[in-house]
Amino acid sequence: MCGITGWVSFDRDLTAEATTLHAMTETMACRGPDDRGTWAEGPAALGHRRLAIIDLPGGRQPMSVQTSEGTVALVYSGEAYNFTELRRELTDRGHRFTTDSDTEVVLHGYLEWGDAVAERLNGMYAFAVWDGRHHKLVMIRDRMGIKPFYYYPTPDGVLFGSEPKAILANPLARPRVTLDGLRELFVMVKTPGHAVWDGMREVEPGTVVTVDRSGLSTRVYWRLETRPHTDDRDTTIATVRSLLDDIVRRQLVADVPRCTLLSGGLDSSAMTALAARQLAAQGEKVRSFAVDFVGQAENFVADELRGTPDTPFVHDVARLAGTDHQDIVLDAQALADPAVRAQVIRARDLPSGLGDMDSSLLLLFRAIREKSTVALSGESADEVFGGYLQFFDEEARRADTFPWLATMGRHFGDDADVVRPDLAKSLDLESYVADGYRTAVAGIDRLTGESDFEYRMRQISHLHLTRFVRMLLDRKDRMSMAVGLEVRVPFCDHRLVEYVYNTPWALKSFDGREKSLLREAAADVLPRSVYDRVKSPYPSTQDPRYARALQEQTKELLARPAHPVFDLVDRDRVREAAEREAPVSTQAARRGLERTLDLAGWLDLYAPELVLS
Repeated sequence: MCGITGWVSFDRDLTAEATTLHAMTETMACRGPDDRGTWAEGPAALGHRRLAIIDLPGGRQPMSVQTSEGTVALVYSGEAYNFTELRRELTDRGHRFTTDSDTEVVLHGYLEWGDAVAERLNGMYAFAVWDGRHHKLVMIRDRMGIKPFYYYPTPDGVLFGSEPKAILANPLARPRVTLDGLRELFVMVKTPGHAVWDGMREVEPGTVVTVDRSGLSTRVYWRLETRPHTDDRDTTIATVRSLLDDIVRRQLVADVPRCTLLSGGLDSSAMTALAARQLAAQGEKVRSFAVDFVGQAENFVADELRGTPDTPFVHDVARLAGTDHQDIVLDAQALADPAVRAQVIRARDLPSGLGDMDSSLLLLFRAIREKSTVALSGESADEVFGGYLQFFDEEARRADTFPWLATMGRHFGDDADVVRPDLAKSLDLESYVADGYRTAVAGIDRLTGESDFEYRMRQISHLHLTRFVRMLLDRKDRMSMAVGLEVRVPFCDHRLVEYVYNTPWALKSFDGREKSLLREAAADVLPRSVYDRVKSPYPSTQDPRYARALQEQTKELLARPAHPVFDLVDRDRVREAAEREAPVSTQAARRGLERTLDLAGWLDLYAPELVLS
């Protein structure tokens, strides 16, 4: 796990641009606290910050190979979980290795198969290869978009980086945000390829982007495809379990301390229990960590989303699985700390508006990093197995829009509520969402004979796996890498995603509950309390002191009427929320304050050029 960046300029010699390359590389020091490296030759320059996970002394980057036709150099971020098998295959083909790192395997894989190496990788990765034999840059991203990857075309080449901040450190990149970028900020929709910053793009998941003197081209090497599912229930459950056992085994490989993120929900509990069983067979004990809030268990108030606090379930799993467990307990002061908010914004390069859910994740990861370098997460199981409320909500099922938008407004409020009315009219978010939805569903294939209901559930699954989950994966990557922690996501293994996606909804919910297949596949390792638990989302503090802190900080902002945030938000609406006497303790009520403070912090940190017309 690392941070990568680079610059290709076919009209200049970039060996003279060491200062700029250094600046781009150093923006990602948090992603790679263990080492840094740069490489330049003619029109190409590569930068790398390393978080050492496998082959600590041997995996330095950029990594290059001299061939008779020119240099092939690589910068790589992520993990290839099948690198051992690939190494054997490449060795049989005559390749010789000088390190034990997966990076060298990927480099030699490119030498052997070109950009088709992507189809052979199992893992999470974003990497760029400068192929001096053909004077071209090849950028490749993993199938699910676990690792972030951005690029910025220039008149004579391209800039790229794991994060926008690396690209924006180059004077050629203009920190400009137009109405189209703001639209992406104010809707809970992840448009493929969109990067918010004007002129910048994402390398889309499952895609190869190639840049040479003739320009830029893309090739999709993987997409979520519709296929018939012929396995019966018992076979399907057994296949899911077999896949999970193999995935967890592969993702436990590391030369540094590992742990699991344990929430007490079905996803993280199953993953933790399977990891604990596998490590116990090797005489090891898995560490597990959970986030909690001061007074949350004692003062918890159930609502439609969260019926129970996490902690009792977390402890049930830790006892049964025999983990070395620790609760990370956070207080309102830490969650509302402006310095923490600034670090969140800097990590994400954007104002998320998620408030304490982002702050707590960052603080959790910071505490974990003191004891572990790699963590396994239950992220994406809800998208794969069908765990969210909107999979079962009739309004969401019938809605002619992204299904989560039909339910989230009831629980989290509307992100655009604080937007100035004149700006809201220019943004026309309703049309933006409608256009995005039509584009998203247009490419979803239907099986011959598939019922209307089953096809609708296929659409909902597809939308979650190609739009919704990408927002969560980006959030998890940014928050973890901001403190130098690698988070792995077993449920994003493409083999599992493909198999379960094509399982009919009647099988995914055969007992009338969410995630039926996962529950049964892991039943033997789960405590009964977790087996019976209803889905509960990532926790949020209910402490009124957090809400009061938001109100006080917003009042301080209102005392600065010239602040550029008021070009975006409605000052009167924000003032009303800040001066409300009753604490704005619910997430929906707090959302406008959190969004406003995040926007203000983003404008302070990045000073983007906003084009509002």
